[in-house]
Amino acid sequence: MPASKRDQLLATAEQLFHEQGFHATGIDRIVAAAGVVRMTLYNHFASKEALVMAVLAARHERFLAHLDAATANAAPGQATMALVDAHGDWLERYSQHGCIMAKAMGEFAEHSIDIHALAAAAKIDLLTRLEAAVARDALEDHASLARHLFMMLEGSNMAVALLGVQTALSDTRAMAGTLLASARSNTQ
Repeated sequence: MPASKRDQLLATAEQLFHEQGFHATGIDRIVAAAGVVRMTLYNHFASKEALVMAVLAARHERFLAHLDAATANAAPGQATMALVDAHGDWLERYSQHGCIMAKAMGEFAEHSIDIHALAAAAKIDLLTRLEAAVARDALEDHASLARHLFMMLEGSNMAVALLGVQTALSDTRAMAGTLLASARSNTQ
């Protein structure tokens, strides 16, 4: 079944925002790439800001579903590493230009409180899921360990563009393994 015009606009805008940036991507570029007229965009989104919010919300929902599926299917004691691997898989498949939420936070920090808050909340959701995974794996000091893992994953978001996907992901996985091994030895 063909995608709805709304879905087509969301997918096109997401790709362009991610590759070119939010402010650098104009409405005319989005409607041309989506193959619709400007009025179609405004029938679905009241403004460019509303489109940005919808793109970020939809992407974040897909990201969380990806992480949640990985941790739900993890073997006992492996929820945290399953989450780290799922994050890496997401980076490899969808975020080779870096993290769209970090881009949104940077571009909208002084231009849109709502967009900045949505992107910041997405980061908090990742930290919350890390805390839950570490707790599920029965590792001590899970808040601190989750923060360390969060900082490592956020670093991998940036490293992908500089080091390449495979290097960034293998280094991230190795660092996560070291952190988790240390946490397990402290728990015993």
